Amino acid sequence: MVNLLDADENELARLLREGELVVAVYGMGYVGTAIAAVWARAGAKVIGVDADSSKVAAFKSCTFRLSDSTVEAELRRLAKKLTYTMSGEEASASSQVKIVTVPIYMNDGEPRFDAFSSAMESIGKGLKRGDLVIIESSVPPRTTIEVAKPILERVSGLVAEDDFGLVYSPERIYVGRAIQDIEERYPKVIGGIGPRSTKAAKALYGVIAKKGVMIVSSPTVAETEKLVEGVYRDVNIALANEVARLCRSLGIDFDEVREAANSQPYSHLHKPGPGVGGSCIPIYPQFLMYTAKRIGVQLDLTSLGRQINVMAAKHVFDLIREAAGIIKATNPRISVLGLAFRGDVDDTRLSPSYDVIKHLLNNGYRNLIVHDPYVVEDRTLRDWNIPLTRDLEASLRADVIAILTDHSEYARLSLMDIGKVNSRVAVVDSRHIIRDWRNPPPNVIYVGIGRPMTGNIHE
Repeated sequence: MVNLLDADENELARLLREGELVVAVYGMGYVGTAIAAVWARAGAKVIGVDADSSKVAAFKSCTFRLSDSTVEAELRRLAKKLTYTMSGEEASASSQVKIVTVPIYMNDGEPRFDAFSSAMESIGKGLKRGDLVIIESSVPPRTTIEVAKPILERVSGLVAEDDFGLVYSPERIYVGRAIQDIEERYPKVIGGIGPRSTKAAKALYGVIAKKGVMIVSSPTVAETEKLVEGVYRDVNIALANEVARLCRSLGIDFDEVREAANSQPYSHLHKPGPGVGGSCIPIYPQFLMYTAKRIGVQLDLTSLGRQINVMAAKHVFDLIREAAGIIKATNPRISVLGLAFRGDVDDTRLSPSYDVIKHLLNNGYRNLIVHDPYVVEDRTLRDWNIPLTRDLEASLRADVIAILTDHSEYARLSLMDIGKVNSRVAVVDSRHIIRDWRNPPPNVIYVGIGRPMTGNIHE
């Protein structure tokens, strides 16, 4: 196998395009599957590595199902270029490039490196001179140099930058359009452990990323910028949630305020909601705060923004309780529309819907049903003994309907339609998805985040 650190950039690009490069992708989740598809599209032979035996079996038998239909279609189309295994060591020995997408989770304010470190151990066992290791997982700053590098060097007996390449290059994808994001929408940020690592990664990603490659001075810079992207959104959403509460108290519409404010080119106010979900934005502030604490820096704004967004679920619960009181429902049947953390995906990781539901359960509301057009089953709801359905019509027969996810299917709902299947009903709209909210029929009240209540139900 060619030494990637010694080859010139043209030779590296040729190896990739002509299928002479083998790439192992560690972690075949939302990110890893997209990365595998992209590298296969570019010409590489790809080995997908995952610790989940059922997932590996599904990929091997081509019976897998993914929420991103484009990624699924590409993995099927390019099946001859892809193999799958549970052995990270074998994948490392058989490949020249190893891409790590194994997630790092938080537990009581501390990152859990177990799965990530295990991946590094298995890579190290098969690591060879001239190989390139690329970390794309979102990680606390300094993880590449303080966690990954020591493990790889200890296990392999090789030295980073001298014997093998090591790079941090953050994934920047939006689930549902991942391939387009990687190939077309954003430049690829690369922070190598040294110039040889950086050169090799730049040449390979230059084939893939049409927006080009952005070189930063170190892995720590690349790790930090990735987290700051998410923290910016978290703090901005926190501001939106705070302003929304003010607007509701003032009896004005947040959306009208937002539209006017954002007509000024330096204002980019986001939308409010029931909280922030997914495996990214809720975690990135914690990664930054963890690292900051270790070096004696206090991130007050980052911390406060996270607290505000966590409390957003409690605010939505308060609106649901208020709505149930207005329609005077005894033991109200509450229908939660949306379990996924955002619209038109099946991803429920850290969804604020769970937090709203927990508030309901903890306050004695047990007559609940959850609808989601994309989520087929959910262990948490099963443990809570809450039915999950994909029958929207049945879900609309309720005393209170709480819209927690902005699925396109819900955007087609109207208060008039909802009113036709209920004698009296309250709609709590945490996503501003109901269009006719200003003009509810006589048997419907509307309660929205950052909006005045509309409707007036009489006995």
